[in-house]
Amino acid sequence: MAAAQQGDARAYRALLVAVTPWLRRYFGRRLPPGAVEDTVQDVLLAIHEKRHTYDPARPFGPWLAAIARYKWIDRLRALKAHATEPLDETMQAPDDVEGAVAGSTFQRLLGELKPSQATAIRLVKLEGYSTEEASRVTGQSVSLIKVNIHRGLKRLAHMVRADADAD
Repeated sequence: MAAAQQGDARAYRALLVAVTPWLRRYFGRRLPPGAVEDTVQDVLLAIHEKRHTYDPARPFGPWLAAIARYKWIDRLRALKAHATEPLDETMQAPDDVEGAVAGSTFQRLLGELKPSQATAIRLVKLEGYSTEEASRVTGQSVSLIKVNIHRGLKRLAHMVRADADAD
């Protein structure tokens, strides 16, 4: 940096090339990936603009680290001030009344099944257990779990058809 202050363009270019990897690592641990390169460029520009303030009698590292720290804080403030995704003012939350009614109806229908059938369907079809896992949980054999699921689903289909015919 002292040579750069004296007008040595080659030394100045070498300095900027040498500090760039350190700056990328420094900001890479502190900022989102999309902000790293812009902040590195901000620091390189600040070095250029403030090179006259560097005192060659003092170490260069702390001077560079101070600039990097200030630019990091500036970037954090800018990230906080600007939302990364603008919200659509007309956006509305979905109205899931139908889903709630369907879930309630399904729970009522499950309640009309034999408890062993309802438990097998709940574990395997709703909660994602394997038939072997459901067997261990309930104490029923794997074959019985499969039979209870088959008979329970058949009974549910019959109840739904009966409700539809009644309407």
